[in-house]
Amino acid sequence: MPRRKPRKLARKLLTIRQRLGVSQTEMAKLLKLEISYTAVSAYELGTREPDLLTLLQYARIAKVSTDALIDDKLNI
Repeated sequence: MPRRKPRKLARKLLTIRQRLGVSQTEMAKLLKLEISYTAVSAYELGTREPDLLTLLQYARIAKVSTDALIDDKLNI
């Protein structure tokens, strides 16, 4: 059985970047992880899911809990 995935995660990650007013390239740099803008794009499109450390970095940058990112019932 495949692992269940949050349905709203991609939209939340896009919202974080838009609220920060940065490009995908700038977001990749802000995350301070070895990822490219193409990875950020894939996260925002929902074609790729970020690993746990990347989710943690998104949460810290946005000043939200990781729960807010993962739980579809919570808003950021």
